[in-house]
Amino acid sequence: MATTRTATGRPDDKPFDFDLNAVQAESDLAPFVFRWASKDDPNRRLTMAHMEGLDVWPLMAAAEGGDAAAMAGIFRTALGDDWDEFRKTPLPQYKMKALFDAYRKHSGQAPGESPASSDS
Repeated sequence: MATTRTATGRPDDKPFDFDLNAVQAESDLAPFVFRWASKDDPNRRLTMAHMEGLDVWPLMAAAEGGDAAAMAGIFRTALGDDWDEFRKTPLPQYKMKALFDAYRKHSGQAPGESPASSDS
C-alpha cells in the first residue's frame, strides 16, 4: 500500500518540526583503545571510535546479515583504518566477545542494546 503525502504550507516561524542539526551527543564520545598483540608488535594498540558516534548506515547494512555480521559491522566501522590491521591476527570467539563487552561498556551500552536502539 502506497502512502500519498500532501504538501502543506508551513508558517515562516516554524519551517520544520525537529532540528536534527542541533542534536548533540549525551556523552563525550571518547575513543576506546585496546591492546592486541600482533606477530610484529606485542604492544600493538588499536583505537575504536565511540559506539554512539558511529555512522548508522553501514551498521544497518551489516545487521541484515544477522548478529555475527552486525558485530563485525560495528568493529569494521569503529576501527576504520585499523580494520585490516586488526584482522591480520587470528581472533578466538571468546576474545571477540570480551572485547565487544568491554567496548559496549565503555560506550555506555547495556548488554543486548544496539547503537541504534531507542529508549522506549
